[in-house]
Amino acid sequence: MPSRRRFLQSAAALATLPPSIQRALAIEANQATGTLADVGHVVILMQENRSFDHYFGTLNGVRGFGDRFTIPLPEGRQVWQQARNDKGEQLMPFHLDGSKGNAQRAHGAPHTWVDSHKAWGDGRLQEWPRYKTAASMAYMKAEEVPFQFALANAFTLCDAYHCAMHAGTHANRIFHWTGTNGPTGEGAGVSAFVNNVDAWADTGPSTSGFNWKTYPERLQAAGVSWKVYQNIPNNFGCNPLVGFTPYRGANEQSKRPVDTARGFAENPAYDSAEDAANPLCKGTANTLPAESREAFDSGRFIESFAQDVKQGRLPQVSWIIPPDLYSEHPGPSSPVQGAWYISAILDALTAAPEVWSKTVFLVNFDENDGYFDHMPSPSAPSPRGDGSFAGKTTLGTAEMAAEYYTQPPVPGLPAAQPPADGKVFGPGMRVPMYVISPWSRGGWVNSQVFDHTSVLRFLEARFGVAEPNIPPYRRAVCGDLTSCFDFAMPTRKAPVLSGARSKAQADALRLSQQGLPGIKPPHAQTTPRQARGTRPSRALPYELTVNAAVEASALRLDFINTGTQAAVFHVYDKYRLDALPQRYMVEAGKQLSDAWAPREDGAYDLWVLGPNGFHRHFIGTLGAPAQAQLSASLSYDKPGRRIELLLRNDADEARHFTLTPNAYGQGSRNVTVAAKTQERISWSVAESGLWYDLSIGIGGLAGFARRFAGRMETGADSVSDPAA
Repeated sequence: MPSRRRFLQSAAALATLPPSIQRALAIEANQATGTLADVGHVVILMQENRSFDHYFGTLNGVRGFGDRFTIPLPEGRQVWQQARNDKGEQLMPFHLDGSKGNAQRAHGAPHTWVDSHKAWGDGRLQEWPRYKTAASMAYMKAEEVPFQFALANAFTLCDAYHCAMHAGTHANRIFHWTGTNGPTGEGAGVSAFVNNVDAWADTGPSTSGFNWKTYPERLQAAGVSWKVYQNIPNNFGCNPLVGFTPYRGANEQSKRPVDTARGFAENPAYDSAEDAANPLCKGTANTLPAESREAFDSGRFIESFAQDVKQGRLPQVSWIIPPDLYSEHPGPSSPVQGAWYISAILDALTAAPEVWSKTVFLVNFDENDGYFDHMPSPSAPSPRGDGSFAGKTTLGTAEMAAEYYTQPPVPGLPAAQPPADGKVFGPGMRVPMYVISPWSRGGWVNSQVFDHTSVLRFLEARFGVAEPNIPPYRRAVCGDLTSCFDFAMPTRKAPVLSGARSKAQADALRLSQQGLPGIKPPHAQTTPRQARGTRPSRALPYELTVNAAVEASALRLDFINTGTQAAVFHVYDKYRLDALPQRYMVEAGKQLSDAWAPREDGAYDLWVLGPNGFHRHFIGTLGAPAQAQLSASLSYDKPGRRIELLLRNDADEARHFTLTPNAYGQGSRNVTVAAKTQERISWSVAESGLWYDLSIGIGGLAGFARRFAGRMETGADSVSDPAA
């Protein structure tokens, strides 16, 4: 039982939180079964256009600006030193300081298919400001986004959640609602990857639009209740369902106006009586009506949602469409206004404790706008242009087809869009994802790989309604969000950040910032800094191994996955950083191998990255007999909370291996391995939260090194990287 002092400390910390978060933390979870079945409602809010680093690069305990294993760039640059132009000028991330300029009103950057692919560079990720403008490198701190930090510290933040595509709003939202952008399922043979279908903010005629099945239609057929909450005069064009022909047909049958002209009187409120004849109307109707502009401006447009909660009418699945002012989109909105909107929804949910006790509230972002993020996206292998790919997967060619833009655009899209270029759809760059519920309290970080299809996967897991449109690659690589929760023993932790503002305060701050000058990159650039300190980290499904074998004319890498989810390994040849980085997707229980030709002098230097800081580094020279006779590999002793190193010496004389920790405070070891033998060395990771990072060298053999780093997964929760 906690002491009185600890109780008072916890209560004091809780009191500093925004009221909406305090109420959410105070309501105990429904634990009828202690399983996923206890979830009665899932509420989904997709906000607009922020990258993970842009919001959370400075937050402690996540993979942000303190990431110790980032991709290598040419000339020895760090990933933060982004090329700005052909003159060699560079730009590093810079702070949008709200005390000095218009941080809340800062504009975004380009985010189309073409510039997104150029900035991503198939994983080279080195010219972001060149193609996305200098604004792309701006980031915020807790002072600018206090409520967002409070959410992260109160509930669960995913730091490996990616948007679905290297593209803009509409394509990503289509993925979010249907599991595909067209190439799979009923829509196979076409693709959607740009904005605009009949302006998309309005419900057009049923003679045009998308025609593959959406997830709400599947819920309807399965008898799972659902509803889309939106204010039609201001839904910011963020409801993709209005672009699908079944919903357009339902709209016509109910004789709703086709073109709203952004008025209020022309948009009748949704009436549940329409469901009997047109059940899809609740996907496109005015379900958050405001009878006047004044009502909307006062925030009363969310009253219908709040009333559904209070009166026991909240569906099992709800999607909320934000209006432009509260979407967090750079330009029309601001972080402070998005914070108010999220808090207002949380207030509505917690006003009925019996509802909140069995609700999961998921808040994500459609895409990263043009904002920089340093993590390489777990996209499918890039095409080289000659029919081959930079990497491999354990999936077959047909299963991978949906990941590449080889189809014609959906009929009705603007004709001026780029033609099929064969490039990878995604997953794209990281975006924030908050998992807010009574079962995800405690300031956790979850570093499992997710994308927008993961939300549908979570609905699949809870309600048993399958989404066959989700491509095989996404289903293998991206999780279903269930690892974000502890349904059996939910925890509660009182964090220490505040940040609540009322709607009037949020709007006033936005207005005051609007008159301040724009924030430009400083003349004296510095490396961005992340706050130190760990946070609790959820167990992950990864058990990964990469071994290197020296062959006659190449270095062979073996990628082995003995975990329960597929993993993507990114391989960078540090001697050929202008070449395409290679990606290897290995499904659970499988393995792949590939070989690398060395430099002309036989030297090789390969940098491997995987999920959650998994890293391997292989340096050496082919053709050197002494090196070819030596090897080092790593395995896991989970019960003993130790890693095991196998040092092998096939030479005719003894060799002296040096094991040097790069972090976590253990001393170096010198190990002599006799000729034609091997030694197994055990290394404890119990005191470092199961994290390890050590380098191996050979006495008398310069230019040979191996580095192993990552976290051993045991199925138990742990902490974030203590050395970050």
